[in-house]
Amino acid sequence: MMNKLNILTFPDPRLRKKASPITVFDDNLKNFAQDMLFTMYEAKGIGLAATQVDFHKRLIVIDVSDEQDNPYFLVNPTYKVLDDAIEHFKEGCLSVPTYFEDIYRPKKIELTFQDLEGKQHIEIAEGIFSVCVQHEIDHLEGKLMVDYISPLKRDRIKNKLLRKKDDSPKN
Repeated sequence: MMNKLNILTFPDPRLRKKASPITVFDDNLKNFAQDMLFTMYEAKGIGLAATQVDFHKRLIVIDVSDEQDNPYFLVNPTYKVLDDAIEHFKEGCLSVPTYFEDIYRPKKIELTFQDLEGKQHIEIAEGIFSVCVQHEIDHLEGKLMVDYISPLKRDRIKNKLLRKKDDSPKN
């Protein structure tokens, strides 16, 4: 049985907390990763960092496949830029719901990560996969996509999201 986790939304200060490395590869990690994947699919996302669900460890789930049948579980991911070419994508974020912004990122990266068993992997990432990896690793560093836009625009988004939260029915 998978659990749907609560996704934090901007400007929640917990989104700014830097994630620490994962050192224990056990069933708890695997179960939590499955809960993250389930949560991401339910929210119609293509990536989710553990920070976004208030778990401050270096874990990301990503699935950029059209059928949502090719998930990646990235533990302790890092990357290095392989190509100085920059491209922009209209990025969205589950922690900044309903907003999409043009964000400029390196086009090609070398991704290093561990799987849920602790085994090391290195892959070349390009296109939407590269964008998603960089976006989610930003979350692990306490950085959000709104940090790439003007302070004025960021404040407008923050105020709209806070108003939306205030207007939502309380349980």
